[in-house]
Amino acid sequence: MYLPDAYGRDYNVPNMKILQVIPYFYPAWSYGGPPRSTYGLCKELVKRGHQVTVFTTDALDRHNRIKEKQETVEGIEIRRFSNLNNYVAFRHRIFLSPGMISVMKQDLKNYDIVHLNEFRTLQNLLAHRYAMKNNVPYIVQPRGSLVNILAKQRLKSLFDVMGGRRLIQDAARMIALAPLELPQFISYGVNEGKMDVVPNGIDLNEFKDLPQKGSFRQQHGLEEKHQVVLFLGRVHRSKGIDLLIKAFSGLVGDFREARLVIAGPDDGFLPSLRNLVDELKLGNKVIFTGGLYGEQKLAAYVDADIYTLPSFYESFGISVLEALACGTPVVITDRCGIANIVKDKGGLAVSYEAESIGEGLRQMLGDEERRRKFGRDGQALVRGKFGWGAIAEEMEKVYERCLGK
Repeated sequence: MYLPDAYGRDYNVPNMKILQVIPYFYPAWSYGGPPRSTYGLCKELVKRGHQVTVFTTDALDRHNRIKEKQETVEGIEIRRFSNLNNYVAFRHRIFLSPGMISVMKQDLKNYDIVHLNEFRTLQNLLAHRYAMKNNVPYIVQPRGSLVNILAKQRLKSLFDVMGGRRLIQDAARMIALAPLELPQFISYGVNEGKMDVVPNGIDLNEFKDLPQKGSFRQQHGLEEKHQVVLFLGRVHRSKGIDLLIKAFSGLVGDFREARLVIAGPDDGFLPSLRNLVDELKLGNKVIFTGGLYGEQKLAAYVDADIYTLPSFYESFGISVLEALACGTPVVITDRCGIANIVKDKGGLAVSYEAESIGEGLRQMLGDEERRRKFGRDGQALVRGKFGWGAIAEEMEKVYERCLGK
């Protein structure tokens, strides 16, 4: 059955041709949550019968590129275009992929809908141009990148003037990960009727058979007596890890067996954190592991007593879902989009201050029964509401609204 969409084209209701545009994608996990969550969504959309193509770059990490320029993974057609400079891509988040221009110009008209991930990327400006030219509706999911804070504020403002605001104005829908993002959309002039909230999800199958307790501790010299506080994510200034270290330093006098594990790839902030650890004379009480992925990541969650995300700003916080899926309670700041969802269900939400973070950790470290309850309740919450099947169904509804359904 074919129905006309909002732009006058024929639209096959049961099956959509979806183009996802993102500057980094599977397996570029060093770029944090966006490539991982986009990959999870794409896999589920394919399972639901849709044709999904991803236009991305060959960025992998600071030093490496992905060799395969075109491949199909889990039913997702991935087309990668070379960055002119891989260092600039990783260090400054500027992705220059001129090879995408001709392909976008020729092929974008063949898709029913375009899903733009992140916000201030040249790939999004390119997709906007050809989507408008060919009357293909597109949505924008900034994934927390709309707010102009911290680094490169002038460059971000220039992007907004040169095309960013127009990119938002012409979007069929704007997707927030959590209500925390909605005021930002409004500040950019987005009509409330064009906004949807669709959270991130996780692949619940990854958490069915968790690693045995103790493997991560053994690998990193942690004994059963140690109380492990874990941070896992990009080691970036915005994550508030410096506040976490300061908060932790105020606890070690009362919790002598506590250890802080900071796991994740360096995103420019690691040398400063190492210096801070030395200044506070924390010695071997703070462990830096580097990036953890797959089984190693799950083992870290399982062996942690508390997971913490002390971010200055976090549109969602997929690592919080992962920790809770492993039965690990959390202490996060109220600047995380997921805070109101998990507060007093899977852990504590505290203000973005070293003192508050420290007090939250103190309460949790000192109450084993509370930790167990938050771990059980948080695990049930995540497994009931945040599998990719439920999230993809919500995103389908957004696509259908764009197409006049």
